[in-house]
Amino acid sequence: MEQLAFFNKVTLGTFLQKSGSNLDYWVKTRLKSGEIIALKKGLFVSRDYLLTLQNNFPLKEKYFEYLANIIRQPSYLSTEYVLSQKGIIPESVFAYTSISSKTSRKYTNKLGNFYYRNIKKDLFCGFESVEFETGKFVRKATKAKALFDFIYLKKFKGIETLKNELLVDLRINWLEFNKKDKTEFKNYVKISNSSKMKESVKILKW
Repeated sequence: MEQLAFFNKVTLGTFLQKSGSNLDYWVKTRLKSGEIIALKKGLFVSRDYLLTLQNNFPLKEKYFEYLANIIRQPSYLSTEYVLSQKGIIPESVFAYTSISSKTSRKYTNKLGNFYYRNIKKDLFCGFESVEFETGKFVRKATKAKALFDFIYLKKFKGIETLKNELLVDLRINWLEFNKKDKTEFKNYVKISNSSKMKESVKILKW
């Protein structure tokens, strides 16, 4: 188990040759001792696996991003998490914020907070898959899509509020977006057919 990035009860039962109440008892006692950690109901990681990452912060960070993709599928990291990571918003973001085609959900475990926002299937796109270990990929939004998701899902009270927040309050570093990013952003606006997003393009003069 110490070699597995995550595992469920089916995998565990096969590995231990246990099932039913015997397997449930094994899980309960190991959770209590800290030998395994629950990522969500029925999904776990071993303490020993996490210890292998302890002295490699970049790999540990990528692993946590990978978990964000795994805990709720399908999903990709986006909104504040990506915007902060790329220096587009000044605030540090410690929760893992993601987009999913499933219903919105929040998972809190010993490793952190994992937030998922729902978006319609036509807009479940605009992410890149980067391999960080053999066979393990992290799905993360591009700059343009992270910005689109952020604005699209955020509630604004009228056009003036939208304008003020985009240009002032949100403190977005607009210099990070080049012509290609702007074109990509406008493509998502077209797909969304959202009046708020169309207004955003006008405000930004993109």
